[in-house]
Amino acid sequence: MYIERHVLDLTVTAGGAATVYTPWLRACRVLQISYVPDATTPLDTGADLTITGETSGTAIATLSNIGTSAFTKVPRQPTHGLTGTALVYAGTDPVSEPVLIAGERIKVVVAQGGASKIGTLHIFVG
Repeated sequence: MYIERHVLDLTVTAGGAATVYTPWLRACRVLQISYVPDATTPLDTGADLTITGETSGTAIATLSNIGTSAFTKVPRQPTHGLTGTALVYAGTDPVSEPVLIAGERIKVVVAQGGASKIGTLHIFVG
């Protein structure tokens, strides 16, 4: 599998907001999201990130109160059977797969990031 990394600079306005995009993506799975805070002016502890497909609105991740430390997330979505019921292992553990994106960009919206703060988001797709 071929994997790409897209690096997005999250520089928020004085109001603590930002919207950034990956380049246009042909067809891929979202494999991993890593946040690296700026060494001197990281996003505020209460910063929220909403990550979606730009055109489809496909939910990739909603990260609330991200804090000021680096982290890595592996977003997944539930799979469903033929009747539309979510599939589970052993009756309780959800069966999940990577989120699929095709023919659009990934959109990242930052809210409550603090005044003029900075961070970097690495999005791995493949």
